[in-house]
Amino acid sequence: MSTYIFGHTNPDSDSIIGAISLSYLKNQLGEECIASRQGKISPETQFILDKFGGEIPVLKTAYAGEEVYIVDTTDLAILPKDILEATVLGVVDHHKLGDLTTSTPLECWIRPVGCSNTIIKEMFDYYKVEIPRDIAGMMMCAILSDTVIFKSPTCTKADTKAVKDLAKIAAIEDFKALGMEMFLVKSAVEGTSASDLLSRDYKEFAMGDSKVGVGQLEVVDLSVFDDKKEMLFEEMNRVKEQDGLHSIILLLTDIMTEGSLLLTLSDDESKIEKAFGKKLENHEVWLEGVLSRKKQIIPFLQPLF
Repeated sequence: MSTYIFGHTNPDSDSIIGAISLSYLKNQLGEECIASRQGKISPETQFILDKFGGEIPVLKTAYAGEEVYIVDTTDLAILPKDILEATVLGVVDHHKLGDLTTSTPLECWIRPVGCSNTIIKEMFDYYKVEIPRDIAGMMMCAILSDTVIFKSPTCTKADTKAVKDLAKIAAIEDFKALGMEMFLVKSAVEGTSASDLLSRDYKEFAMGDSKVGVGQLEVVDLSVFDDKKEMLFEEMNRVKEQDGLHSIILLLTDIMTEGSLLLTLSDDESKIEKAFGKKLENHEVWLEGVLSRKKQIIPFLQPLF
């Protein structure tokens, strides 16, 4: 029986490429593994797959009775609804420890680095398995995405070393130029529905007795959202009501000026204001230097719930 490897709902490039790279490694080690995904591919991830000839992982949302490895999360809110009916063989993640529990011992690789693919690179090195050129290129792009081309406060020396090593394997001379090309694809939002924009990189978090949704859109110029805020707020309100959220937040992140415009709808906006020490005006506020949801948003929100 094959083992499935997948990441969180609304998968980003780290989740998709992590499933691909880890499944290759596990297959080389004698485990029969299949890369899968819980949702549709983002334009950025499609760009990476097209650039290096990668195949889209199989879409699968139910895993009861299966053996699985999980990449890029340990939070039940963004895992399959039947995950507790699966056998979790292992986890590779770079986030805070979530609320996933297992009934059997598991392989666990969790590191405070900028990207799960950085950890998978360490796993390749540990097991002395050679990384193919195409997979190296995809892993490199996933790390550049998650670390915002090394600008994110989550970026570590391990991430920059991994990118440089993978760039050599993939024969990419100017990896920063490729990273910028990738972010330009990410910035192309014209003609995209509000639903697709909000769900592109969106995660739901359990905070105390409340649920909080936090999405993020990273672009090279915030002006692309000038005529889209109204429809984004409408979609945020729809999702908030539909999913019974206490608060919903959307970060519009400008990677060039290095900051984020926070949009929010909340049952108690004072919690959001207290978390970041700033007053909201028309449900929004500019957060200078904020690029990371994982390190600069969630840790400040969680204690207030």
